[in-house]
Amino acid sequence: MSTQAETLEFQAEAQQLLQLMVHSIYSNKDVFLRELIANASDALDKLRLEAFRDKDLEVDTSDLHIAIEVDREKRTLTVRDNGIGMSRDDVVGLIGTIAKSGTGELLRKLKESSDAAANELIGQFGVGFYSSFMVADEVTLVTRRAGESTATRWSSAGAGTYTVETVAEAPQGTSVTLHLKPEDAEDHLFDYTDEWKIRQIVQRYSDFITWPIRMEVDSPDGAGGTKREVQTLNSMKALWARSKDEVDEGEYREFYKHISHDWRDPLETVQVKAEGTFEYQALLFLPSHAPADLFARERTRGVQLYVKRVFIMDDCEALLPEYLRFVKGVVDAQDLSLNVSREILQQDRQISLMRRRLTKKVLSAVKAMLDDDAERYRTFWNEFGRAVKEGLLSDPENRDALLDVVSFASTHDPEQLTTLRQYVERMKDGQRHIYYLTGASRQVVESSPHMEAFRAKGYEVLVLTDPIDEMWVDAVPEFDGKPLQSIAKGELDLDTEEEKKSAESERDQQQKDFAAVLAWMTEKLGDEVRQVRLTSRLTTSPACLVGESSDLTPTMEKIYRAMGHEVPPTKRILELNPAHPLVAGLRKAHEERGDDAELSEVVELLYGTAFLAEGGELADPARFTRLLADRLASTL
Repeated sequence: MSTQAETLEFQAEAQQLLQLMVHSIYSNKDVFLRELIANASDALDKLRLEAFRDKDLEVDTSDLHIAIEVDREKRTLTVRDNGIGMSRDDVVGLIGTIAKSGTGELLRKLKESSDAAANELIGQFGVGFYSSFMVADEVTLVTRRAGESTATRWSSAGAGTYTVETVAEAPQGTSVTLHLKPEDAEDHLFDYTDEWKIRQIVQRYSDFITWPIRMEVDSPDGAGGTKREVQTLNSMKALWARSKDEVDEGEYREFYKHISHDWRDPLETVQVKAEGTFEYQALLFLPSHAPADLFARERTRGVQLYVKRVFIMDDCEALLPEYLRFVKGVVDAQDLSLNVSREILQQDRQISLMRRRLTKKVLSAVKAMLDDDAERYRTFWNEFGRAVKEGLLSDPENRDALLDVVSFASTHDPEQLTTLRQYVERMKDGQRHIYYLTGASRQVVESSPHMEAFRAKGYEVLVLTDPIDEMWVDAVPEFDGKPLQSIAKGELDLDTEEEKKSAESERDQQQKDFAAVLAWMTEKLGDEVRQVRLTSRLTTSPACLVGESSDLTPTMEKIYRAMGHEVPPTKRILELNPAHPLVAGLRKAHEERGDDAELSEVVELLYGTAFLAEGGELADPARFTRLLADRLASTL
């Protein structure tokens, strides 16, 4: 007997995904069973954890398992578990609606791709249940949540609507029954009631599932005949508890795909085993590509936490720092409480020790890639470098290890990145600083007037264009005893002692010749700049703006204001190239005409061009444009 039956429509994006599954053009349809088993495994994990935490929950956890049942006559396949189950609201919310960020991206990738691997994207966004419609004309789900007395039946033919009704009796857990489509070899649609095919799929994708996956099969009876008996199809061996010699790379890859819902192979596998006073095992993976939400504010991160093989939580953030949020894997501790909470984890000394060790192992794996496999390291850095650099700010304990693995663009090579170690090895004789310049893009940085002297003298400059670069450079004073120096801050000192000596008299004369015009310009621009002075850092540009060593850069000022902080504008220094015709002409005109109104406008334009050259935004662009047009007109 059932009550409260109603027919509902799928959410729009769910309908699109459903249609892709119903009319699937992808060849590897076997993954539907992997997804259903993964969902069942999650449900069993959650039930055991809930039973530990809620002693009043009346559930039997003595024989948690997954069962696969086939009916060859009716052509149905059922995947059944006795896990946590779902309430009616859970069913409507989880299956009728895809409430996941990134669903649009998933649909785009699915539509664009037609190769066998593409359909494995279905698991990436937590919607693996829909893959059932690749092989079934109709799907029926019956579920009862642990602790509830009534169950829910859900069914759909994948045509845009589904039916939900309350059922009086059903076992605890969830069963999903697929009414299978006819076998079609051309469409890679196999007979999924075939025992051999089911065994093959389970052993390929789900052998490491920690719960028994059982199925009734024919087996020899010892008298020349056969008998029906229930067999466990998977080995249930936790990969993290086995030595590397016992596991092949294929098993690691499938396990990674199972826990990450990623369809690509991992870039690197990191195995950790700690023994002694505090024992734990870990199996971590570095993905080969960044998730869509790597820099999203609302995202899940962290690795799976087990205690004595008992699943505790799916996203334990306390085990790895924020900048390693892309790492996937499992940590199994022997000595934690099964009732551990997220709040306790943040304060737990053992968790803190595990976090330190796991962080060092991950960074060590990245360093090994850098040393031994440059191509894989480049892949890793292109995908995750921006996130890793956050650690230079947030993780002073591992800063030295991070500085050994970070890479940057530089003027040494327009294509290849460089490490700090490689930069230091190429430093010129007598060079004391590691030079860098931050900016919005490589083009902006390379066209900056600040680069002129460095280019002329052959000094390498790091090109830092990520927003995080503006922040970490102030937190990292040096590398390998070499101070980091922004070429847009402070006085420039690139000349050798011999060059300084030979140019000393000329510079002294320039200081005398320009003293009056510099003082006048400093007064005129007093609201904008701290000082106007001569420079040796320019070779072709007339002027540039520089800051003192402790000043915030203009980009940092913008970042702070965007975060809602009150930041007073920083007055910078306008440096002039005394050899430039415009600057030399301005000095001569000032000697002849003094405080002339037209000269004041030229000074304003000179400051504005220096401001624009570094990518700044003028406070009054209309006035600048008018002054520039007037000056140009006066020359015709």
